[in-house]
Amino acid sequence: MRSTLMYLSTLAELALGSRLKALSDQFYAAADEVYRSCGAPIESRWFPVMRYLWESGPGTVGEVAAAIGQTHSAVSQLVDKLEGAGMVRRERDPQDGRRSVLALTDDARRALGSLGPVWQAIRRGVGISLGEDGHRLLAAIDACEEALKARPIVPAILSEHAALRAQPLEIVPYEPAFAADFYRLNAQWLERYFRLEDIDRQMLSDPERYVLAPGGALLFATLGGQAIGTCALLQESPGVYELSKMSVDESFQGLGAGRKLLDAAIAEFHRRGGRELFLESNSRLRTALRMYEQAGFELQPGIRAGSHYERADVYMIYRPPAERLAG
Repeated sequence: MRSTLMYLSTLAELALGSRLKALSDQFYAAADEVYRSCGAPIESRWFPVMRYLWESGPGTVGEVAAAIGQTHSAVSQLVDKLEGAGMVRRERDPQDGRRSVLALTDDARRALGSLGPVWQAIRRGVGISLGEDGHRLLAAIDACEEALKARPIVPAILSEHAALRAQPLEIVPYEPAFAADFYRLNAQWLERYFRLEDIDRQMLSDPERYVLAPGGALLFATLGGQAIGTCALLQESPGVYELSKMSVDESFQGLGAGRKLLDAAIAEFHRRGGRELFLESNSRLRTALRMYEQAGFELQPGIRAGSHYERADVYMIYRPPAERLAG
């Protein structure tokens, strides 16, 4: 559980629902264990409905759902379980015979009436376990609930998504201001899948010296001016180039930045009159390899002789469209 929660914490807002569910499951399990230990004949998931009916009297499924912040369907399913357990019954509304209301049974009232000491112990135990964090958590939940009422989250997310899609995606050449981005974008995926090798650190730390000065090129994909992807065209010898350091920020994948970078690098290779373009990669990167194949790179039978990378187990050479058609 700890490793899962640690992983979810790295995803921040993306895993908010999952983290809250994990916490909810822990609290439900703890309450159920307490109820069992104390001989209470109820379950933690029954508590909101039963407590509401106990305090407010009979009510419709819709009224209960609105009061406890759950969907009509979820409350209806829970009521079915409570009926089966003999805790709730449906009866005609004395004010409107066309509808039914939910009411606690005598067994439910007796069970709830004996739970005062248990609930008091729960309040105290939570306070001891969580301390001030517990008070802050409750306050934060209150604030989140109010914020969601004032600013519904789905329209906010969809608006941001539309704004992202509307921003222009451009491929631009290297500028000194992009130096840190070149390191960041490549280190992100290398450290996720492999590790930074010495040759990586050297090139990423000084791209002007190790990429541009020997006759190579650096390209960047920008979205609204922000660098979200990059690739390098390394000149190994006159007319021979290596496609290298292709990376797109994982937060912006899906916008087509990788293919645009690849197409721009191939176009730059042709503009320079290059005669050979190759790349080295790893068989784990299946999505990238498919993109390379679609762009005209052909898999070679073995690794490249004299490869500089420990991780390289794939060697591909680019064949221009005219050569592929002739073949």
